[in-house]
Amino acid sequence: MCHDADILIVGGGLNGPALALALAQGGLQVTLIDAAPAPNAQAPFDGRAYSLAVASRRLLGAVGVWPALADAAQPIARIKTSDGRPGEGAAPWFLHFDQDEIEDGPMGHMVEDRHLRAAYRAALAGADGVTHRTGVRVSAQEITPEAARVTLDDGTRLSARLVVGCDGRESATAARAGIGRTGWRYGQTGLVCAVAHEAPHEGIAHQFFMPAGPLAILPLTGRRSSIVWTETDATAEAIHGLDAEGYLAALRPRFGDFLGGIRLVGARARFPLSLSLAQSYVAPRLALVGDAAHGVHPIAGQGLNLGLRDVGALAEVLIEAARRGEDIAVPAVLERYQRWRRFDTTALALGMDAVNRLFSNDNPLLRLGRDLGMGLVGAAPGLRRGLIREAAGLTGTLPKLLQGRPN
Repeated sequence: MCHDADILIVGGGLNGPALALALAQGGLQVTLIDAAPAPNAQAPFDGRAYSLAVASRRLLGAVGVWPALADAAQPIARIKTSDGRPGEGAAPWFLHFDQDEIEDGPMGHMVEDRHLRAAYRAALAGADGVTHRTGVRVSAQEITPEAARVTLDDGTRLSARLVVGCDGRESATAARAGIGRTGWRYGQTGLVCAVAHEAPHEGIAHQFFMPAGPLAILPLTGRRSSIVWTETDATAEAIHGLDAEGYLAALRPRFGDFLGGIRLVGARARFPLSLSLAQSYVAPRLALVGDAAHGVHPIAGQGLNLGLRDVGALAEVLIEAARRGEDIAVPAVLERYQRWRRFDTTALALGMDAVNRLFSNDNPLLRLGRDLGMGLVGAAPGLRRGLIREAAGLTGTLPKLLQGRPN
């Protein structure tokens, strides 16, 4: 049967382009359907940034994206994690992770959204085997024994052997396939912004666990840091509605003065926090990747990294199946992907859920227990190194791309 592509990828955010590049490298023909218009090449900083684990950086290198991104990325040399209350500073017990404890260089990198999207755009423009359609949405999809078909909102109809949903937590691709979701709201909202500060951050990422939720201070290039700040829904809504000075007045007691004076740079955003897991990652001639499969709490900055692990696993499964002459979209092939990724993502999602519940309170007994626990882990080099490798994405059965090897 004649198709327009081997694979249709719905969603041009952060996982869809990486998957398109990985599959095209393996000899498959891909159409990437992106609802967003072609982005402005000179987009200003809008406050969004992501933490890339070591394994994710390797994948981006393997698919040709990292060279255009490296100079704009900020290495993370150390991570400091502690308990605290607004205005009181950190508790005496804390965890300290250092890049010297692993052999893989920096523990990760911070990259701004605008730079990552520009690097994707450049790589896609030069990629053989990828058709990138921007500014169009899928309005309908149909799955038959022979094909996956979609209709775009401009009337175009496309056919492929497989459709992959990379279209986020509210995945219309999953919904049209009848895939339900399990999850719950946390009653928390994430406030996202970036600040410039007087003192250098020295590549250190800070995670403060406050009673209302965690506050992450993540280093960007120059004397700037990305802030991911969790509050209860009502408090976050009130803070988000303040002007810049009012917003900073609310942030300063939580942020502290260890980096000197601070001022806002870029835009501010907020988003409700929840756990959302697809009840299946696959269906006939369909697979889900990233937030379309699993939306997790941002407590450890692992959302994008989990999605890129999906990218590496799905690309490897499909490319190897194609080379063996299999139909890449039959249930036996797609189930290999689901077996590889579902336990890992579910376990990590539930683990982050448990950590959030343990730390997002001011119970004195829990507070004492978690502070002592952090102190004990900090004093155990082997356990500490294991946690560093887990955060760097270096544990478990890694796809080739996350090892920095092509398929």
